[in-house]
Amino acid sequence: MEASAALQQLGASADRGLTVEEAALRLARHGPNRLPQSRGRPAWLRLLHQFHNVLIYVMLASALVTAALGHWLDTGVLLGAVVINAVIGFLQEGKAESALDAIRRMLSLQASVLRGGERQMVAAEQLVPGDIVMLASGDKVPADLRIVSARNLRADEAVLTGESVPSEKTPDAVAADAPVGDRRGMLYSGTLVASGTVVGVVVATGARTELGRISALLATVEAATTPLLRQIARFSHWLAAVIGVFVVATFAIGVWWRGQAPAEMFMMAVALAASAIPEGLPAIMTITLALGVRRMATHNAIIRHLPAVETLGSVTVICSDKTGTLTCNAMTVQRVATADRVYEVSGTGYAPEGGFHLGGQSVPLGDHPALLPVAQAALLCNDASLAHGDTGWTLTGDPTEGALLTLALKAGLDATSERAEHPRTDAIPFESEHRFMATLHHDHAGHAMVLVKGAPERVLDMCSAQRRADGTDEPLDHDHWRRAANDCAARALRVLALATKTVPASQQTLDFSDAEGGFTLLALLGSMDPPRPEAMAAVAECHAAGIRVKMITGDHGETARAIGAQLGIGIGKPALTGAEIELLDDTALQQVVSDVDVFARASPEHKLRLVQALQAHGEVVAMTGDGVNDAPALKRADVGVAMGHNGTEAAKDAAAVVLADDNFATLGRAVREGRGIYDNVRKFILFMLPTNGGEALVVFCAIAFGLALPLTAVQVLWINLVTSSTLGLALAFEPAEDDVMRRSPRNPGESLLTGLFVWRLAMVSVLMACAALGLFLWELGQGASIATARTMAVSTVVVAEMFYLYNSRHILHSVLNREGLLGNLKVPAAIALCAAMQLAFVHAAWLQQVFGSTDLTLAEWGRVLLAGAAVFVVAEVEKWGQRRWRAMARA
Repeated sequence: MEASAALQQLGASADRGLTVEEAALRLARHGPNRLPQSRGRPAWLRLLHQFHNVLIYVMLASALVTAALGHWLDTGVLLGAVVINAVIGFLQEGKAESALDAIRRMLSLQASVLRGGERQMVAAEQLVPGDIVMLASGDKVPADLRIVSARNLRADEAVLTGESVPSEKTPDAVAADAPVGDRRGMLYSGTLVASGTVVGVVVATGARTELGRISALLATVEAATTPLLRQIARFSHWLAAVIGVFVVATFAIGVWWRGQAPAEMFMMAVALAASAIPEGLPAIMTITLALGVRRMATHNAIIRHLPAVETLGSVTVICSDKTGTLTCNAMTVQRVATADRVYEVSGTGYAPEGGFHLGGQSVPLGDHPALLPVAQAALLCNDASLAHGDTGWTLTGDPTEGALLTLALKAGLDATSERAEHPRTDAIPFESEHRFMATLHHDHAGHAMVLVKGAPERVLDMCSAQRRADGTDEPLDHDHWRRAANDCAARALRVLALATKTVPASQQTLDFSDAEGGFTLLALLGSMDPPRPEAMAAVAECHAAGIRVKMITGDHGETARAIGAQLGIGIGKPALTGAEIELLDDTALQQVVSDVDVFARASPEHKLRLVQALQAHGEVVAMTGDGVNDAPALKRADVGVAMGHNGTEAAKDAAAVVLADDNFATLGRAVREGRGIYDNVRKFILFMLPTNGGEALVVFCAIAFGLALPLTAVQVLWINLVTSSTLGLALAFEPAEDDVMRRSPRNPGESLLTGLFVWRLAMVSVLMACAALGLFLWELGQGASIATARTMAVSTVVVAEMFYLYNSRHILHSVLNREGLLGNLKVPAAIALCAAMQLAFVHAAWLQQVFGSTDLTLAEWGRVLLAGAAVFVVAEVEKWGQRRWRAMARA
């Protein structure tokens, strides 16, 4: 729609604006220019949510039963475990989500507006459709505006579109279905005016702005649960069902087969339930993830949502934003094409590190005199500035001009001295109508020159000559320069032409007639926001780990494809644009999303649909981003990853992980850490469950065969909460195994209890049960007291756990080597601590009174140690058999 039509439709005047009365009426009709408030989840509800776990429910039920029977010690221990689990989870996930608040903070506070023909400052909340707003360079756009008039206007829309370079803006109309990044006649709330001035009419405020639309989209997105939580939920339901069946069957056997009193059998059933429930599992799981958070923080990955630690390790697809994540977010000149040579320029970002190369070899500038005038023109015909500080080189001004400045510094020029030797006398600023910038300079020797930079086709029309490599001039070869420009464009480089003209020293002003001809073309410069070198290696590592990397950006398709090819993403595959995504329904999108790795001109809805389409395929999706436009997809992804340095607060608050250094390579390291954490969770479960299984078998066999109970309920809780949890915690410190990034991603639907796990659980449970029950019966047969026999049974289980802890360091590999025995020093430390506690359990008088234990002789301790060693030996032999069987299966 033309600007005049927009004014007419809104009933607004570009000369006088709205009257004060009309503005008040519209404010009452449309409401304030702010986003709707969102209510966060209160602290009490977050605390209550920590109890929403099947295992916690079983523990609470057991606590209620023991309390009803008056067994207060058992009740206290069970409730203590429940409370500890809840507190740990509450503290780790205490930071409330505030993504909508972050978007709200992006709105401008004040605006310059025309009311009743007078210019005045009003609160941005008071803006209404039809208001005439005036903005200048550096201003934040307070509402969605249709541009009425503009001069040299560029807008930084990276938060909405992801484009690294400010967009040129004009009052011209565009197609109604143009994507946000191509709407040249619009300015959007929350973006910045990078340069120039503008007068615009407000067309949307509050929730009806583009920013408001994203906010509403974000509010409707439901965060996905993580693979580990889904697995734990399935495992918890399965375990609760098995325990329930086991307890009911035992009670029935005791009452109806063995004729035991129902009250006595009820207490035995409670003891059985207590032995089977892994009370320490929720707490140890939380602690394992929390330790992972700490380790990831050392790699610049900050975890906001605890389960995301492990989710990173299960990722099958990474959808990455381009600008600032895979690229440097800093324009860099990479190519200098002169009349007879093409130079490659090394280095990335605004740091003047790198040089000029010809045929892969570095070239000294003294041997190539044509390069010095190019560097001088790039520096002098330039309004940007670079400064070096504690955080590196920072740019003030346009990113493309920053790239030209860096090029001049790489050529060895000093900006201060060059500007002092060739002071600027006059200038024609860049405007989209004429597509060039010109500056007039005088030196101190009585010479004057005009320098021009601009669009190649525009500058070529001004030139009649070209500068050769030896510094001499010759007639312009139009075909050569058009081929050079096309070659740069094919590499997705943004092309600028530099030219110079000598003028009389008496000339002190510059006008458009001075730009009509007579220039000598110096060079074409090709620049782009280059890929991070470390990102290339990280993408390759992800591919080796079986993780597909997809690039989703708001940038143009040609640029996206070129960057993707340099990174190894989407090579030989087509790119899909936002307009093409619009034409696909959800079913069709799900069919093509797996075959395409580069997506360009993507809007927030497109990014969200792409994530959902991949998840519909069963993929575990990580999404990276830094803009407001990324927030909905970040929230919906299995793990959203925001940029900490250049990311908006909206993106950070919607994400589960924040990369402090904005580096894709950091994400690769976090994936490695996440895989190691999942391994540790599996090792812990494989360690803890056989202990519970062995205890349950001991109690069941005693009931089934009418024997005295080898373990009391409180002794079972000692094993589960004190010794087992202490030992199991050491596995949380296991380093990631060497081959962790050479494995394929695990199946997201895979159960925690694989066939190997079920077999190992059954085998070790039987071993522990046989050892404990065997020694218990042996002691009774030798005339020992029931207290001594029970103490032997408890000690046998605990010592077997100590030996089995070493087995659990590797699920299949042997631990009979230096790495297996000393690779994690927390293991021997945990065993030493557990041994001390078990000695206290056996020999400390006050613990004997609490748990009904007695002293053991050296001979009895010797039998206990032999039983534990037998478990270790059998487990290592079983792993050797597993390795042999798998090797034969692969052969």
